[in-house]
Amino acid sequence: MSKHNLRADAAEVIMAVIDKGQSMGQALPQAQRHYIDGRDKGLLAEICYGVMRTLPQLDTQLRRQLEKPLNGKKRIIHCVLLAGLYQLKHTRVASHAVISETVEACRKLGAPGMTGLVNGVLRHMHRNLEQLQAEQFDADAVQHAHPGWLLKRLQAAYPQQWQQIVTANNQQPPLWLRSNHKRQSRSEYLVTLADAGIDAIAGDSDDAFRLLKPMDVTTLPGFAQGAVSVQDLSAQRSSQLLDCQPGDAVLDVCAAPGGKTCHMLERQPLIGSMLAIDLYPERLKRVQQNLDRIGLTAELKDGDARYPAQWAPGQQFDRILLDAPCSATGVIRRNPDSKWLRRDSDIEQLALVQAEILEAIWATLKPGGTLLYATCSVLPEENAGQIKAFLQKTDDAMLSPIQPQESAEQPGWQLLPQTDGGDGFYYARLIKRA
Repeated sequence: MSKHNLRADAAEVIMAVIDKGQSMGQALPQAQRHYIDGRDKGLLAEICYGVMRTLPQLDTQLRRQLEKPLNGKKRIIHCVLLAGLYQLKHTRVASHAVISETVEACRKLGAPGMTGLVNGVLRHMHRNLEQLQAEQFDADAVQHAHPGWLLKRLQAAYPQQWQQIVTANNQQPPLWLRSNHKRQSRSEYLVTLADAGIDAIAGDSDDAFRLLKPMDVTTLPGFAQGAVSVQDLSAQRSSQLLDCQPGDAVLDVCAAPGGKTCHMLERQPLIGSMLAIDLYPERLKRVQQNLDRIGLTAELKDGDARYPAQWAPGQQFDRILLDAPCSATGVIRRNPDSKWLRRDSDIEQLALVQAEILEAIWATLKPGGTLLYATCSVLPEENAGQIKAFLQKTDDAMLSPIQPQESAEQPGWQLLPQTDGGDGFYYARLIKRA
């Protein structure tokens, strides 16, 4: 018998996020180390991410079945039941396997006395599954599986579109990839995929395509040699919008994990120099791994973007990509735990940090140079509001419109998450007056 029970490990990951404030990126890989089979790793991830997407609904329905809340040392059993209920409602795993494995998880977690409760609750919910699936919830925060503070912000900013946004947020993300411009055209790579029996369609960005069925991307033709990389459709637009030219000195700020760094180098092999910085040295290892796989070269430095004199003293750049730290409210479908880890008060603090970074990095841009400000947020305070304020106080900053309707009052291009399209993203392009 295996030392580990997948449902027990899922419960521990879920509790680490919702009770201990760990991110899924911290907790899940620790649990996945126990498994060699990719299918087991995939199921573990699906359960954990799925619970985070639908947490308020699962929690509401589960609590109705319990005479007493499962608190204290029994809290882990509550998380086991969340994992079990998610599988019954949202996966194709056979119900008898879900129930028996979830009951076994109690034993693995040292709570054999809870097996009867878990068995009874899950069997009852399975009998009433059709009703549970169809239930409509009174509270918006439960019905839409978003915290109340975030719903209010989305409703205020997008009175006509907020439901579209939360619907996209609650979906599994589409699998977008980027064809390496240096190796082959996208159309050529799509032919290669078709020959391999892999279904994919082109996106409306030059190098982007989407796989119609999820798969292990490392098995794609040429992946190990850098022919293709994982990158969302919206994120891929940054390289086109910055449009690096031969000989340019380029700075990529907050660069990890390096997808945009690599894309710029793929599209313009004659870049004069590329400096990629990130606050965390550990994250720069991912950037180097991506560069190595594709066969690209860039200078990597760790440093605080607010203090460029510490990591690029006296340097000036022709083009800068500033992928500012943000609330990540445009990529919730990729990081559904962020709905429960982020707080309303975080937005003001993030906006302050963004403003500091933007002002500091602007000083490193050459006259006549271009800065592309980007976030994976949909909140105006971090996006159009940020750039509007910067333009008002910065005499040598000029908006370079991406979309025809842009103005100094409403600057930038706000992309909202699309169910089969790209993530939520914001871009604003600025030029420094000579």
